Amino acid sequence: MTHSVIVFDGVCVLCNGWVRFLLSRDRANRYKFASMQSEVGRKLLVDNGLDPDDPVSFLLLEAGRPYSDSNAIIRVLQSLGGVWSLAVIFKVVPNALRDRAYRALARNRYRLFGKHEACLVPAADVADRFL
Repeated sequence: MTHSVIVFDGVCVLCNGWVRFLLSRDRANRYKFASMQSEVGRKLLVDNGLDPDDPVSFLLLEAGRPYSDSNAIIRVLQSLGGVWSLAVIFKVVPNALRDRAYRALARNRYRLFGKHEACLVPAADVADRFL
């Protein structure tokens, strides 16, 4: 893969908001996206030791290397440059605490933010960014 890949929950309102946020700020088009409900997304999760039927982790594949949870979020934000580079300050918080907070949010994401009935279809102008 020449691009980094983000596997996200395609029915989660929060996760779709995250993807829209990245699409509008990733001007270098470095990220491709795969919903965990797709065949590609499920395979990527399984291949990297994550359960696609109980996803409480965010997966970023960068140069073939997997990153998950808060480390993945921080890497993505830093890559956007500008003020987003300041996300590195979250690394002062121990990884175990950051990941615990991330997983608590992930486990409750539907209750807190809602859930779509089906995966959203990407707009034509960004469809090539989805696997």
